[in-house]
Amino acid sequence: MSSPVIELDDVTKVYPLPSGDVTALSGISLTINEGEFVTIMGPSGSGKSTLLNQIGCLDRPTSGDLSIAGKNIREMDDRELTSLRLSSIGYIFQKFNLIPLLSAYENVEYPYIMKHRKNDDTGRVRDLLALVGIDESLSTHKPNELSGGQQQRIAIARALVNDPAILLCDEPTGNLDSQTGAQIMEVLSDLHRKGRTIIMVTHESEIAAYAERTIVIRDGRVA
Repeated sequence: MSSPVIELDDVTKVYPLPSGDVTALSGISLTINEGEFVTIMGPSGSGKSTLLNQIGCLDRPTSGDLSIAGKNIREMDDRELTSLRLSSIGYIFQKFNLIPLLSAYENVEYPYIMKHRKNDDTGRVRDLLALVGIDESLSTHKPNELSGGQQQRIAIARALVNDPAILLCDEPTGNLDSQTGAQIMEVLSDLHRKGRTIIMVTHESEIAAYAERTIVIRDGRVA
């Protein structure tokens, strides 16, 4: 039986603003098990991306408990959170977030260097690029020389380079045409079949259909 890899218990996130506090998440409780493919849906401003940022350890809850692989992130310092992100979490963004001055290969290798403090001498970067359909000639190109679909494939390889247990996807097909989006979803589905835990934010029902379970967020709460 699968064990919980992500657990939220009454998680609230409040952003203090001069005009008044904004509650982005209000008492969220949910569990995601190892190997699940989960979609988070909801209208704009509902708290989807805030929830994903909490799970991705890019932000901390204002109150409540959030555990990743049994570790409560509210009890961790910044160094521990950085280490957890590098080792356990891969993040795929809608706008790719590749580093413009680096080649495709160097973009994928960058998190590996951050974690291991050395260049990849195992062939992992090359193998991952091949896995997502980027050949050696394309791997020398910088992001602005590549199509959106190619950039998103590189972003997936980058998210996988440290072999994270959890893959977080924030609108991964949002900037792609429907055919390329379907190709990207097939890559993600294949990763899920191989045992990866995937949590994806989307507003497209046809993309959400790739997941096993959908969580709907409205006004910062699970609907």
